[in-house]
Amino acid sequence: MSHRSPVARPSKASNPRAFFDVDIGGERVGRIVFELFADVVPKTAENFRALCTGEKGTGPTTGKPLHYKGCPFHRIIKQFMVQGGDFSNQNGTGGESIYGEKFEDENFHYQHDKPGLLSMANAGPGTNGSQFFITTVPTPHLDGKHVVFGQVIKGMGVVKILENVEVKGENPAKLCVIAECGELKEGDDWGITPQDGSGDTHPDFPEDSDIDLKDCIQFWN
Repeated sequence: MSHRSPVARPSKASNPRAFFDVDIGGERVGRIVFELFADVVPKTAENFRALCTGEKGTGPTTGKPLHYKGCPFHRIIKQFMVQGGDFSNQNGTGGESIYGEKFEDENFHYQHDKPGLLSMANAGPGTNGSQFFITTVPTPHLDGKHVVFGQVIKGMGVVKILENVEVKGENPAKLCVIAECGELKEGDDWGITPQDGSGDTHPDFPEDSDIDLKDCIQFWN
C-alpha cells in the first residue's frame, strides 16, 4: 500500500541531505537542497547520495566516474518533471548505479502526489540506475512504477526555472547542468545566498512554486 508523501520538510531529522548547484547556459541559477528518504528506501537514497559525492570512484559498466558533477538535465517537460542523472552518455541512454548497472525497485512506499518529489527514472521494473526526475506537479500515474526517494526542501524555485527553460522537443535548448553537488552534513552551511535575510534566494516551498517567472526570461531565450 502506498502512502501520501511527507508534509514536513524535512520529514525526519536523521535523513541525509544532498545538494545540486545548477547552471543554465553557463550561468549559475542557484542551489537545490534535497532530503533523501533513507528511513524508507535506504538503498535508493544511498545510491543518490553517493552519486552526489562521487565517493565510489569509476563505474565498472560505464567506465565513467560515478558522480553527478557536470551531468545535464537532458529531459524537461513543463507541468510534469525535469530529468537528469545520465553521467555517461548525457542523453538519457546511459548512467549506472553504485551497485552495478541496474538495481531493483526497493519499494513504492510514497506516492507522487506533489511537486518537488525526487524519484527514480527507469525503463521498466527493476531497472534503476543513476537517472532521476524531480516532479513539478502531482504525477499519480507514476505510482507503483517509480520509486520516490526524496524531496526538495530548499530551492524549488530553481526547479521551476529549469521546468520553464526553452526546449526543443523534450531537450533543453541551453545546457542545464549540475555544476556542483554533494552531501550536506549537520551544521553545514546550505550555501544559499541570502537576499532578504531569510537565507534563501527563493520563497519557501510551496510558495516558491509560484515564483515570478518573468525574472527568469534570460534562461528561456
